[in-house]
Amino acid sequence: MYSILLSAGWPIWPLLIISVFGLAIILERSWYLRQIHIFPKDSLESTFGAANAISQQKKVSEAEISTIGQLSPVGSLFACILREKASGSSADSALEELQASAQSTWLKLDRYLGALATIATVAPLLGLFGTVVGMIEIFGSQGVGSPQQLAHGISIALYNTAFGLLIAIPALAAWRGLRAMANQRQHECEEFTRQLFKKLYPHSTDTK
Repeated sequence: MYSILLSAGWPIWPLLIISVFGLAIILERSWYLRQIHIFPKDSLESTFGAANAISQQKKVSEAEISTIGQLSPVGSLFACILREKASGSSADSALEELQASAQSTWLKLDRYLGALATIATVAPLLGLFGTVVGMIEIFGSQGVGSPQQLAHGISIALYNTAFGLLIAIPALAAWRGLRAMANQRQHECEEFTRQLFKKLYPHSTDTK
């Protein structure tokens, strides 16, 4: 492997660097976007338990609501509704606060996906750059007649092209898969939030 890196020349190093970042993003997002992580069983049970208590005019403390907000990455969204209802806010006021809280929640789900898409786009361009460097090695050097210099230039061109594609293709596939997972988690969150809102504000219009 080390001999391949030497043959590929210095243009391969930017590709290796972005590949490390890409792999880290893929692993982190794959773990973060798991359903069990976004919606732990205890989180949903505690949320709807608190909603039942509030609906029955029972006292739910701010500490209990804050705890629910910390149980999962989307807990702040559920805590927002509970807090608004517990404080006696109207459905319209609660909906306004909920929409503001939802924006920050969706940003958590989408985090780093833009960077992964950038890596998938940039990798083949860096590979092309390495190819150009290899061509310069071949045609721009005084040693153009040397078989060793010719082989070195060709290896730089081919290795960088191959590495660029080798990074870009999995990164693009991973981005599409993670994008679908994020969308699915958002849809599930919207559905749970809608059910919770209807439970706390049964006479209001349906909302996501």
